[in-house]
Amino acid sequence: MKATQIPLLKPAEFDDYVFDTLVWKNTQRPFFNQFHVIRLEDYKKHLIIPQAPHRRSVTFFIFLTKGSITRRKALTKYEIKAGSFFFLPAFQITTLDEISDDAEGFYCHFSSDIFSMSPWKSESLQTFSFLQLAGSPVVELSQERHLAIVLIFERLLEINLVICEEQFCLIASYLFTLFTEVNQFVRPLEKPIGNAAVRMTERFKTALSQHIYEKHTVSEYAELLSVSPNHLHKCVKAVTGKSAHDLLDEMRVLEAKVLLKQSNLSIADIAFKIGKLDPSDFSRFFKAETGKTPKEYRQTPYL
Repeated sequence: MKATQIPLLKPAEFDDYVFDTLVWKNTQRPFFNQFHVIRLEDYKKHLIIPQAPHRRSVTFFIFLTKGSITRRKALTKYEIKAGSFFFLPAFQITTLDEISDDAEGFYCHFSSDIFSMSPWKSESLQTFSFLQLAGSPVVELSQERHLAIVLIFERLLEINLVICEEQFCLIASYLFTLFTEVNQFVRPLEKPIGNAAVRMTERFKTALSQHIYEKHTVSEYAELLSVSPNHLHKCVKAVTGKSAHDLLDEMRVLEAKVLLKQSNLSIADIAFKIGKLDPSDFSRFFKAETGKTPKEYRQTPYL
């Protein structure tokens, strides 16, 4: 799991990172890295909560039929309630903050590889905004569509029991049908959510996710977004109550946590990577934000 590149978890590495016991393990099927589906109630009690920030090499989504879940996509926290989906594209930072005792539903992950043998190529997934980096990850369905969605999951569970490579086309077909059903409940792009300040703040958050290793100042992000630093500050402050500098620092901390837990980069290398910082300055910054030094955080399990 250790790597010197930007780290991410492959599905086969989930068990050691997201579950609190080695007694319980996911069934490691031959194509677990390409596709997996499971009921939430079959594994939720074994999860480490809260989970440390991490990336995954696959896209995953959850459909909640009962209870509630709190997850994050980069800097934004989402409360997921019954009847809602949560989608997370591959390579995006995420954390799991809470899951209610009564939570039920379905979890599924997939690699775009499974679409290579289907009529729908992986490029076709770009038509679904909830599968994109800048898209809203939560989609709430009407009560009338719940049964249809559950039936698709039930069929995917059946296929998962006897999965083989020849069935990738069938899996892709069911997934595409599922996404098409969900897409009916996505807010049209021509109806932007919120006011101009909200939209600018969301653009800033997306830019932070995409460019945190290349751009290290608010001025650089303001230039990227074609606004003045002062205008960016005002928008972010109005929406979040925080400054643009605060969000930049939060993103740096998230990236540092991922690198400390999922890579073998030295603390000095991480300090340079997230902001060209001196190691001692980075240590002071990280401790001020988290209460732990980078070394303490790296050595502490389940954070």
